[in-house]
Amino acid sequence: MADEHTGSEDLPAPRLTTKIGIDTEELTGRTFPYQFDRALVEDVDLIAATPGADINWLEDVHLMHEDGVPAVFDRYTNAFLKIHFEIPEGEEDTYARKVLITHLREGNSYGIWLKRKHAKFGQPELGPWRDDSPTVGEHWEPPALTGWEPPQGH
Repeated sequence: MADEHTGSEDLPAPRLTTKIGIDTEELTGRTFPYQFDRALVEDVDLIAATPGADINWLEDVHLMHEDGVPAVFDRYTNAFLKIHFEIPEGEEDTYARKVLITHLREGNSYGIWLKRKHAKFGQPELGPWRDDSPTVGEHWEPPALTGWEPPQGH
């Protein structure tokens, strides 16, 4: 059997599963160290990381489960970010929030990746979670297909 990277016809092409939810690993083909190591998110100051003075959005973030694994929902990607480390009892939502804010601040959210190409107006690439975020979308142009012309009257 040929290696999947050779483009051989005898292997199925990678595709999304047909399960109800979609997780970040499936969309990006990657995992991130802070999903596995609690020490990497221990020192996250959620108040300091909250955009502006509005902590209400963060209060809506809760630990959930996807495929039987603890996970936090990344609404910018519309997918779950699984958490593979042991979460202390009573700290479930706190750690879900710390993992999510770390994910967003590091620019690893698939939704943030899509902004680079598809943002239609100037906005911080990493959202309001980082003051040093580059701006994307200032020079957006609609995609064009080579040789395609719109029907007359449109």
